[in-house]
Order: sequence, then C-alpha cells, then structure tokens
Amino acid sequence: QVQLVESGGGLVQAGGSLRLSCAASGRTFSIYAMGWFRQAPGKEREFVAAIRWSDSTYYADSVKGRFTISRDNAKNTVFLQMNSLKPEDTAVYYCAAVVGSRTFYRSDYALSRVAEYDYWGQGTQVTVSS
Repeated sequence: QVQLVESGGGLVQAGGSLRLSCAASGRTFSIYAMGWFRQAPGKEREFVAAIRWSDSTYYADSVKGRFTISRDNAKNTVFLQMNSLKPEDTAVYYCAAVVGSRTFYRSDYALSRVAEYDYWGQGTQVTVSS
C-alpha cells in the first residue's frame, strides 16, 4: 500500500505561481512513477505531468514550459511547480503513483493514462482568477 497526501493548492491571480507537494508513505520503494492529474468541474480527469524513478519526465502539451515536476527522494515527496498560471488551469489537482518493477518500462503514453496509476491522493484545489 502507498498513501499520498497533496498540499499547496490555493487561490492565485493569472500569471502567478503555486507549488504543489505530494508526500508518499508506505511501500514507497515499490513506486515506479509519480504523476499529477487535474479535474475541472464537469470535465474528465486529465494528465498534467509524470516523473519516473529514473527522473525522466513527461508533460502534457498544455503545461509544457510552464509547469515543472520534480522530487525529493529523501523525503518521498514529489512537487509540481506551476508558473504563468491561467484561469483554465483551475481544477482539483491529484497526485498518483504507479507501482511495479523498474525493469518494466512504461511509455509516456502509458503514464498519461488514469488507468495506469494504482494509488491516488485526495486532491487539492487550485483556483486561478482572471
């Protein structure tokens, strides 16, 4: 079992920045990749960014160049630095984890899929005002 707890959401004006954190606990050694997703009211949950155990990253086109995913292994924490925020970034942001063998490669496409992830956090609200 892996537990995930997000923090860092809030209200920010367009053009501003926020940094989300996701603290993992439990069987963290089994984590292959961590990802961030978001869900706006009335919309499906969508991929934002992912980072593998090897530190390779992948981003949705909508956030590329504005958001950065990183991690602190010592603290079992993943971060999402969000800059140049837009009103359309408003959503509940979820942290998620994929567990499994590091010898089994998962493609960028796989890591962009909700169904690929085994554990989810409770979400944190990000609201960007215009």
